Amino acid sequence: MADLKSTFLKVYSVLKSELLHDPAFEWTEDSRQWVERMLDYNVPGGKLNRGLSVIDSYKLLKEGKELTEDEVFLACALGWCIEWLQAYFLVLDDIMDSSHTRRGQPCWFRVEKVGLIAVNDGIILRNHIPRILKNHFKGKPYYVDLLDLFNEVEFQTASGQMIDLITTIEGEKDLSKYSMPLHHRIVQYKTAYYSFYLPVACALLMSGENLEKYTEVKDILIQMGTYFQVQDDYLDCYGHPEVIGKIGTDIEDFKCSWLVVKALELSNFEQKQFLYDNYGKADPSCVANVKQLYKDLNLEGAFAEYEKQSYEKLITFIETHPNKSVQAVLKSFLGKIYKRQK
Repeated sequence: MADLKSTFLKVYSVLKSELLHDPAFEWTEDSRQWVERMLDYNVPGGKLNRGLSVIDSYKLLKEGKELTEDEVFLACALGWCIEWLQAYFLVLDDIMDSSHTRRGQPCWFRVEKVGLIAVNDGIILRNHIPRILKNHFKGKPYYVDLLDLFNEVEFQTASGQMIDLITTIEGEKDLSKYSMPLHHRIVQYKTAYYSFYLPVACALLMSGENLEKYTEVKDILIQMGTYFQVQDDYLDCYGHPEVIGKIGTDIEDFKCSWLVVKALELSNFEQKQFLYDNYGKADPSCVANVKQLYKDLNLEGAFAEYEKQSYEKLITFIETHPNKSVQAVLKSFLGKIYKRQK
């Protein structure tokens, strides 16, 4: 794994260098330095799970055959396209949420002299993806499918972000709107497509497969992505900031989190009223009140039960898939996230 990660990071350097010398733009020293600093700050800093998953998945689909150097490079390049997509979403997401930290450091827009230039940086990050695809995949039979895939997943993610944002509009805070179906819709579009389906879809296209034949694989990955986000919601409240790399603010931000939806399901009338009075307020005592209610309702126990049931359901679905190498890809994904702490 360490070796794979170092190979992956070497490919980042190659792609970055190509982008910083893109012939479509007349570079100056200042512009090149700005973009390089922006890339180094935002793209390679995370866990890189999404990007590395493309290579893992492609290897498993090849059923243990030794990959050529070219195959490894291309799988890494697609992995980095997903990491670029993630960076673009996070840079803009942090501005929209007025977040303070990301991956254990200040959000990019909070960095001195960056501010709202970060909006344009987000647009540049998004535009780097087709540049990378053009540089390395233009002659491939699946080139158009890749462009289509990235465009569609970006649209789905932006639409998920929209549902999330319009549900939490200031001055219209109404907890009665929050339900499991709404939570699942937000999660499916905002997270599951780009984090779970996209890496596997990239590996399938590279393997010469037609994505239309893999709709049931997409469904399983979307369910897995939903489970992953419920874990994220749980960690936002119960994770340790030094482990998860950020300070959770879902309660203050009035987020449609699995925890609050579950709390609404389990609450009696008085507890519901208490939640209505305290949820979505920045006052630390209100946040503490919500956390105490979560404790009274034993949401930790409810989450443990949800986790167990999700895992069993996913394993059952995976094992009905006829293709053993596809099963291996899905099991590898599930193994990475089951009972994670960050």
